[in-house]
Amino acid sequence: MSRNARPGTRQEILDAAARLFAATGFKGTSLQDIAGEVGCSKAALLYHFDGKDAILAELVAPAVAAFAALDARLAGLDEGAAQLAAVEGFVDLVMRFRREVTVLYGDIPDLLQRPALATVQEMTDRLLDALTGRSPEPAARASALMVLGGIPVVCLEPAGLGDDELRSVLIRSAARALNLPVA
Repeated sequence: MSRNARPGTRQEILDAAARLFAATGFKGTSLQDIAGEVGCSKAALLYHFDGKDAILAELVAPAVAAFAALDARLAGLDEGAAQLAAVEGFVDLVMRFRREVTVLYGDIPDLLQRPALATVQEMTDRLLDALTGRSPEPAARASALMVLGGIPVVCLEPAGLGDDELRSVLIRSAARALNLPVA
């Protein structure tokens, strides 16, 4: 790091980018917007990151890695176990990475074309398969899509619930939607 680079600037850039991407979308946010939010020049921003795609890649890398771990865990489970594990794992993933989900949610079709997210569509397809209980039935797919799309929306606006209560509500609701036994 050069003598002119402030400590913490890299994280400040990531935080500002997350806020701006969530508010105006990935496409609607420029490097200049991010630099202005941080209070640095565009050149200083480019000292830390090669561009907007590099910021996105670092911002979502932990979430993508956690999604890959869930994907690997689900691969070895049978239908019933995979279904409940998919619900619990997806709720935990979305709650843990709310900021990243907010960033991704608005620009999903465009963002899935980015190199940092190249594997997300395939993992999402496998998660959807697990949520259906590996059933080919259209009704099972419709219920699974509702769970897959609804959990992120609820986590963005958690209705005043604490994390433990929100997790419990999401799992029970998703289990009911998927016709799983509710504990």
